[in-house]
Amino acid sequence: MPELPEVEVTRLSFAARIAGAQVLAVYLGKPLRWPLGCEPERLVGREVLRVRRRGKYLLLDLSPAGLLLIHLGMSGSVVFAHGLPPCGKHDHFELTTSLGSLRLNDPRRFGAVVYAQDQDDFVARKLLGRLGVEPLGDGFELAAFAQGLKARSSAIKQVLLGGELVVGVGNIYASEALFLAGIRPTVRASKISKVRAARLHAAVRQVLAEAVAKGGSTLRDFSNAQGEAGHFQLDANVYDRAALPCRVCEAPIRRIVQGQRSTFYCVNCQKP
Repeated sequence: MPELPEVEVTRLSFAARIAGAQVLAVYLGKPLRWPLGCEPERLVGREVLRVRRRGKYLLLDLSPAGLLLIHLGMSGSVVFAHGLPPCGKHDHFELTTSLGSLRLNDPRRFGAVVYAQDQDDFVARKLLGRLGVEPLGDGFELAAFAQGLKARSSAIKQVLLGGELVVGVGNIYASEALFLAGIRPTVRASKISKVRAARLHAAVRQVLAEAVAKGGSTLRDFSNAQGEAGHFQLDANVYDRAALPCRVCEAPIRRIVQGQRSTFYCVNCQKP
């Protein structure tokens, strides 16, 4: 599943190129997770002002009004280019503009493209309203993060994945951040001291920033809007390295299942 770094990498790969484009046509393929929410023709003639990100949503601000929220789901990706071939069976949305075509490909159709009047619209608030703070922004403050951990009794890995305290720390990056912080993924969040919370806060920022710099993680078929794969997974310390030696202490990396998701950790480097 594309996580925050992959969505941010996708945004960076086409945001500057589509800014100022006029919408010429809209194509809808098979239904996605949620309906578009407006007649496609209503988007024709509008200008794409900018592309932002909130959590794992791409936000396309339109002029004179309107907002498109794009979610990549489990297997989605977008491409932005001139002269794309005709849409295939897994291409379910295409925004043809004066500067190129933005196409969403999603084999499993868990992604979505949703129209809202603006970010205060009920539809946008329903999708974005419960998201936690952005981990790479100024709003990700240590004091609030530590206080939030104290209020939660679930395992720290599950708290990070939940997205209500901090958004976008997906499965790969939660395992990696907990390794850097030296925290066992099964520890209750409420039991984490201020010192360890500070290490985890810094580790979350570091891991996500490194992932964006390396183009995200391509485990199956992720690529950015220019078709480029990510490379973060090649340097992972623990993720998907079960039974391989820890890069620090050489103990075998362990794998457990938490909430139906694989968790990887080092029993020596990560303390309960």
